[in-house]
Amino acid sequence: MARSTWSTKDIPDLTGKIIVVTGANSGIGFYASQEFAAKGAHVVMACRNPQKAQAAYDELKAAVPTASLDVMIVDLASLASVRAFADSFLAKFDQLDILVNNAGIMMTPYGVTEDGFERQMGTNHLGHFALTGLLLEVIKATPNARVVNISSMAHRMGSMDFENLLYEGGTGYNPQWAYGRSKLANLLFTYELQKRFEKAGIDALALAAHPGGSDTNLGNHLGEDLMMRLLMPIVERFMQSAADGALPTMRAAVDPQAAPADYYGPDGFMEMAGPPKKVKSNAASHNVVHQQQLWEMSEKLTGVSYL
Repeated sequence: MARSTWSTKDIPDLTGKIIVVTGANSGIGFYASQEFAAKGAHVVMACRNPQKAQAAYDELKAAVPTASLDVMIVDLASLASVRAFADSFLAKFDQLDILVNNAGIMMTPYGVTEDGFERQMGTNHLGHFALTGLLLEVIKATPNARVVNISSMAHRMGSMDFENLLYEGGTGYNPQWAYGRSKLANLLFTYELQKRFEKAGIDALALAAHPGGSDTNLGNHLGEDLMMRLLMPIVERFMQSAADGALPTMRAAVDPQAAPADYYGPDGFMEMAGPPKKVKSNAASHNVVHQQQLWEMSEKLTGVSYL
């Protein structure tokens, strides 16, 4: 099979498109935002920290002077913040061509969000589930809209336990497993969302991507684990830059050949690095019962119902 050669040169003209990127102030989100803006899109940089968001805005404008940008604040670990962001967005925009659910945290010590959710599931999945649902009105109003959820190879070490989805009180909590569960949830959500788009006759695609092994600030907590400290020198040999790690996200967002529920990742050894191509997620992500269970539980936990 021919190797992928897809690059930023393959991004089509995006003039007139409105794109929201969560976590746009650094890493994957920053580089995706930069390339989208360079191709003419209006990019809404949805960030948690106002100071970091402004610094990223200034850096992006310096790199792409023609960039059309907005900074809007959203904390995915707060449903109130997610609702406030959605209200502000809907008051300002009547279209949303691409929603990139990128922001996330990785392998953090046990803690809970403002709403009492385990932090990794609360931020990586439930916050984005709520955001997507609250923006559904404008997604439905935009022909050929896309929702791109950013997962990880770590979804393969995740497993769903609907009796203790959020590791109540820290019961059974392990930073790596909890991260894997949240990334598996990203895929379960993507596949169920696509089915519901189709059932409701909505002209939109739900897709997913993973960055492979990318040098981003997501790994800030890895040094707290002895095994990870020992493995990192080996792992880093196979890692790619955040700019290259953003390519699967960009391809999922803009490739005209993308099909419903496609999943993109690097075309290299163990999907660690390389140009983006369509890849396969594990069997657990295609468990239709778990897709439905997670959806129903997510609606109940967030209070956001859609489709």
